[in-house]
Amino acid sequence: MGVSTSVPEAGVAVVTVDFPPVNALPVQGWYDLAAAVGAAGADPKVRCVVLTAAGRGFNAGVDIKEMQRTAGHDALIGANRGCFEAFSAVYDCEVPVVAAVHGFCLGGGIGLVGNADAIVASEDATFGLPELDRGALGAATHLARLVPQHLMRVLYYTSRTVTAEELLRHGAVWRVVPRDQLIEAAMELARDIAAKDGSLVRLAKAAINGIDPVDVRRSYRFEQGFTFEANLSGIADKHRDAFVSAEEERR
Repeated sequence: MGVSTSVPEAGVAVVTVDFPPVNALPVQGWYDLAAAVGAAGADPKVRCVVLTAAGRGFNAGVDIKEMQRTAGHDALIGANRGCFEAFSAVYDCEVPVVAAVHGFCLGGGIGLVGNADAIVASEDATFGLPELDRGALGAATHLARLVPQHLMRVLYYTSRTVTAEELLRHGAVWRVVPRDQLIEAAMELARDIAAKDGSLVRLAKAAINGIDPVDVRRSYRFEQGFTFEANLSGIADKHRDAFVSAEEERR
C-alpha cells in the first residue's frame, strides 16, 4: 500500500498509487506521490514516466474521512498543500508523464491527469469533479485542460462525469483500450517517447510548459482560496459530514 516506483524497461519509470479501497489519498499520500514523480523525472536514465494506480479506480480524490476525524484545520490545509504539490510535480516533471487511467478519476485525480502530458484510458474510465457535493472548490483549472470551457462549467456545476470515449472525442485522451490492455497501451506510448534523445525530451517538456496560456499553479491556488472560504463559513463541513455519514450507512 502507498506509492511505489518501478523501472520495467530502459527509459520508462512507472509510479503506482495504491491506497485501498478507492485510492482516496491521505495527506501524506499526496506528498509521497509528489516525491515519487519528482524523483522519477530527475533520474537521468528516465525519459518518460507512467502514472498508474492499483485497485478499483485511478483516484477518488482526498481522504475526506481523514479530514473529518482530524480536529482543527490541519488535515484540510495538508490536503490542499499536498494536492498542490502532487499536481505541480506531474506538471513540472522533467520528462513527459503518461497517465494510465482506469475506473473512476475524480477530484484530485482530475488534477493529476489534467497536468499530465498524455492520457491513456480503459473503456470503463470516467472523469469528473464532485467538488460541490463535497464542500470543496478546485481543479476546474485541470478539467479545463481536458474539455471545452462550457462543458467544463456544466460538469463542475452538476458534478457529472464524462467517459473516456467522450474525452477521446475532445482530443484529451490519446487512446481508449480494454481494461486488460491499459498498462501495455500506456507503456507503448511511453516507449515511443523514451526512444527520443533524453536531453531533447527534457528541453521539449520545459519549452511546452513555457508556452502554456494558463499558469496552472497560480490558477489552482486561486481556486483553493474559495475552498477555505467555504470551510470558514461552515458549508464545507456540512457536506463532508453528509458524505462520511452516507459512506458509513453503505457499509
